[in-house]
Amino acid sequence: MNLPNKLTILRVIMIPFFVLFLLLEGGANANYRWIAAAIFIIASFTDLLDGMIARKYGLVTNFGKFMDPLADKLLVCSGLICFTALNQLSAWVVIVIISREFIISGFRLVASDNGIVIAASKWGKFKTASQMIMSVLLMVNIPLLTPVTVVFVWLAVILTIVSLIDYIVKNYKVLTEGSM
Repeated sequence: MNLPNKLTILRVIMIPFFVLFLLLEGGANANYRWIAAAIFIIASFTDLLDGMIARKYGLVTNFGKFMDPLADKLLVCSGLICFTALNQLSAWVVIVIISREFIISGFRLVASDNGIVIAASKWGKFKTASQMIMSVLLMVNIPLLTPVTVVFVWLAVILTIVSLIDYIVKNYKVLTEGSM
């Protein structure tokens, strides 16, 4: 159990607290939402940090390869579901984003069974960044930033679709031929 794996576990442990503070009082309490945003930002930072440490010090493990992307998906998807419950995000947006995550996870599972690792693409990284910024903007819910929030919602949806198409085009042989 190395430091990157401990950071990944910490991120998973933070998710229920993030959700709790976001949903307390029906999401109406700005102070709780700011606490939720702080927890989300710290959890997101642990994602960046665990990857950097694992690569820099050669601490990449099978546990980390499996758990790190799962922890990211749990963090982002739990926020998206909360935003739908709070009537801040349309269900179709959440369905598009979560569907992409399931499809890519399926691709990675098939690839893994064939001894192939599908690395994150630049589009996937842009997608993740846009989703995290969108999530923070939705959490803090500042009326003056509503136009910026709307732009990030659309950007997250567009990058979600672009990154999905990119993965499919680059990796379709994994499904059709079982190789790259």
